[in-house]
Amino acid sequence: METPSEENQDQKQDKRGCFECCIKCLGGVPYASLVATILCFSGVALFCGCGHAALTSTMTILETHFSKVTSDHAMLTDVIQLMQYVIYGIASFFFLYGIILLAEGFYTTSAVKELHSEFKTTICGRCISGMFVLLTYILGVAWLGVFGFSAVPVFLFYNMWSTCTTLNSSVVNVTNIDAICVDVRQYGIIPWNAMPGKACGSTLGNICSTSEFYLSYHLYIIACAGAGATVIALLIYMMATTYNFAVLKFKSREDCCTKF
Repeated sequence: METPSEENQDQKQDKRGCFECCIKCLGGVPYASLVATILCFSGVALFCGCGHAALTSTMTILETHFSKVTSDHAMLTDVIQLMQYVIYGIASFFFLYGIILLAEGFYTTSAVKELHSEFKTTICGRCISGMFVLLTYILGVAWLGVFGFSAVPVFLFYNMWSTCTTLNSSVVNVTNIDAICVDVRQYGIIPWNAMPGKACGSTLGNICSTSEFYLSYHLYIIACAGAGATVIALLIYMMATTYNFAVLKFKSREDCCTKF
């Protein structure tokens, strides 16, 4: 029969063993990949969700105030619908790709920190890690383009908003208010034969005061911020995957040199 002191020692050993096991497990967590995954999911969700809603609101504004003939903006409608379908594909792809990169991060981090003494790197594992490095670099460059493209509607809406601010300014002469206009045809959004194509004076002021305008403007800003967050997440992925791949390659050379 065990004495109380022996039971206390057993309990302390169990707690110490549990604590060491937890520390060992926490040491195998790929924190960089985990942060990048959370940032990637958040950025893609903001970009896709807000971008989809902003495109719908933009189409409503154009159809109501700038291009009232359906045939004039038929191509634009098709392009916006195509972009919305592309957004669905982007969201699905990055959801799966983020999970795969996180799993690959757990795999390589365990290898790098040698949590399993029997772990041996293989040519297939190194090829897969190298493939993820290359694909992540390509996606990073592509998302830089997406980030730049998402800033274009923010710039256009900002120009319109600044014109509306000038229109509502007390400095503006009331007699020349109709000379202040916004012509969306000059941006190539709708063809030059679209009617009316531009809004001036009080008509422009009414457009600026609508909820669709402010909603679209702020949604585009959030979508642009989401694209920027995704770029940062991919940069973190690049650093993590490149480092893990380099260490795995070094370990494979080390294994080859130590074999006799």
